[in-house]
Amino acid sequence: MTDTATLIPRNALFGNPTRAAGQISPDGQWLSWLAPKDGVLNIWLAPASDPQAARAVTQAVERPIRQYFWSPDASAVMYIQDKGGDENYLLYRVDVTTGAETTLTPFENTRVQLVGASTTRTDKLLLGLNNRDPQWHDIHLLDLTTGELTLVLENNAYAGFEADDTLTLRMAMQQNEAGGTDYFRVVDNVVEPEPFETSAMEDALTTSPAGYTSDGATLYWIDSRGRNTAALFAQDTATGERRLIAEDDRADIVSTLRHPITGVVEAYAVNYLTRSWIAIDPAIAAALAWLSERMEGEFSVQSRTDDDSVWIIANDPLTKPVRTFIFDRVTQTLIPFYVSRPELEGAPLQPMHPVEIASRDGLTLPCYLTLPPASDPNGDGKPAAPVPMVLLVHGGPWARDAYGFNGVHQLLANRGYGVLSVNFRGSTGFGKAFLNAANKQWGLTMHDDLIDAVDWAVANGIAAREKVAIMGGSYGGYATLAGLTFTPDVFTCGVDIVGPSNLETLLETIPPYWAPLVKTFHERMGDPRTEEGRALLRAASPLYKADKIIKPLLIAQGANDPRVKQSESDQIVGAMKAAGIPVTYVLYPDEGHGFARPENNIAFYAIAENFLAECMGGRAEPLGDALAPASAQIVDGAEHVKGLEAALGE
Repeated sequence: MTDTATLIPRNALFGNPTRAAGQISPDGQWLSWLAPKDGVLNIWLAPASDPQAARAVTQAVERPIRQYFWSPDASAVMYIQDKGGDENYLLYRVDVTTGAETTLTPFENTRVQLVGASTTRTDKLLLGLNNRDPQWHDIHLLDLTTGELTLVLENNAYAGFEADDTLTLRMAMQQNEAGGTDYFRVVDNVVEPEPFETSAMEDALTTSPAGYTSDGATLYWIDSRGRNTAALFAQDTATGERRLIAEDDRADIVSTLRHPITGVVEAYAVNYLTRSWIAIDPAIAAALAWLSERMEGEFSVQSRTDDDSVWIIANDPLTKPVRTFIFDRVTQTLIPFYVSRPELEGAPLQPMHPVEIASRDGLTLPCYLTLPPASDPNGDGKPAAPVPMVLLVHGGPWARDAYGFNGVHQLLANRGYGVLSVNFRGSTGFGKAFLNAANKQWGLTMHDDLIDAVDWAVANGIAAREKVAIMGGSYGGYATLAGLTFTPDVFTCGVDIVGPSNLETLLETIPPYWAPLVKTFHERMGDPRTEEGRALLRAASPLYKADKIIKPLLIAQGANDPRVKQSESDQIVGAMKAAGIPVTYVLYPDEGHGFARPENNIAFYAIAENFLAECMGGRAEPLGDALAPASAQIVDGAEHVKGLEAALGE
């Protein structure tokens, strides 16, 4: 019975991890990780010889640092940070010896891109900066010692670039009229006029260069041209000859393990329902086999020294908190580094079950199901009796759900719900036919896949028909709105996180640096420049069917979201209020596309789980003082969430 299971505190799932993102410096002298300092994630360092001598080297006080990396010469840790979720990321450097911090890209309204790093020119980086024109990233050479930026190429036409180990630009990419990609050679920082490779729209999201070997002799490709799933190829840069390295009929090759100095691919990953690593290099094969014998669940190589003697290994046991190890390949020892969330030790974490569901038109949808504690006594992935269920829809839509620890799955399962995540058509990783089956199908067959998954869950005794919620962020938020407007009788309630309500206005307000790729949106969603495209976008927009909403809806939005503007949520809330339909609307003035601050994340899930409890009858940790440290503004509908008015003091 789920009521007897320990209630896992929200803070344990969505608060700051104790440690995360562990790395080792390229020279093996330093360990680094993210950990709270005064309640905010910062970068910490310790000598590899003395891990207890740790110190915080950054001073973030508002937003957590979430992405960092080592400079190639191991003299500094570097991180990117935006303001309030606006996704204008600047680059910062912290000297490991002096602790001095430098803003390397001191510009306003600028988004930095890392174009190239080197194993030989370790004191330099190639960066893309759109401070001159927000649509285009000019290429600069950054001197890590002096901070000097030198313009290499002014860019007024290209969506991206590739460089080799000498930090010489070798390739430029440009979207073509068909919605595919043209690839141009760059010689002496001049882009040649004719492409040397090209892809059609059907391959645009499944074909891309995967970098050069350090000697520049080989260019790797992840490539679906002339096939369905994307395979790994090696191309001789002198002759153009291509060699197939790896392929899989079920899934795209998307991950590789490459030698830290030579850049040669040593292993690759296949991720269909679960991920498996296949080694090419015998020594790597032996190391992966040794690790697999000692790891429970899944593992990955997170960081390596330049001499490849020490690896940082992240291990996901699935029903225990994620843990990280230091693997010394020379001595063959595995030393515990940290457990990310030790407060989850012994918690009733539930297994995730990979399942395949057939769509009504014959596609196979790879999905993941998590069930409430004690609901599945024999562990076969089917509860003894149907349970309330949350359909949790991923964002993108050109992304995917994957197997592994998932905090939202665990929260919802712990509260008494089955949780089903569906890789609907348009999800990436399963071949271009599956991806392209979603072209111009927003609100149509993409939505049918979600309904088919609900029907499967009901038919197989997993979900109770009268108690199914839909929830998701970004595209998943759109799917929630579509679920409550296009199929209002299917769902009991919905939770929309930063979801677009009007596809026309969504495309009108994309960030300027997405403009070079706008053809992708037009070809895959509908072209607003044509009458047919506008009709398609309007028909797929939940805003115009807001009066069809008859079930409770919770909407959460970041005010600074550059992808899905606040107006997307404002519009549908306004339409619902005009029609006299109740809605709960939560706005975060210091967040963007999703919630980075743990205080805000915890507050959101506090509201969401009590909203679901009101609608579906599951358990909920009381709101308590969860909103006090958060910026959440309840714009509308506090009365529709259990305990929310009391928490606000109303």
